[in-house]
Amino acid sequence: MEQPNMSYIQSMSGGDKAFEYKIINIIKREFPEEIATFQYNLKSEEYQKAADNVHKLKHKILILGLEKSYYTAVAFEDNLREGNANLHTEFEAILMNLTNYLKTL
Repeated sequence: MEQPNMSYIQSMSGGDKAFEYKIINIIKREFPEEIATFQYNLKSEEYQKAADNVHKLKHKILILGLEKSYYTAVAFEDNLREGNANLHTEFEAILMNLTNYLKTL
């Protein structure tokens, strides 16, 4: 599995550590809440709402350097909009990977 990184955030920041810190703190605050909402909506079979949650999460996936995982999230979002929860296991693995990474920052 690809590993999260700070490359994109660092390229956006132009070396501004305060900016990087701010972005990371926003992600660290929002990410667990967005995961919980996604998981609730998926468990409730509210696939359209879950797709909206994946839409928000996929941007954080890309910001944290996971290009392949981003495309998995795009496909999962599309599947959910069609009422199909395929790719759920793969998406959960991506979320766990990011959760573990954010704990190190």
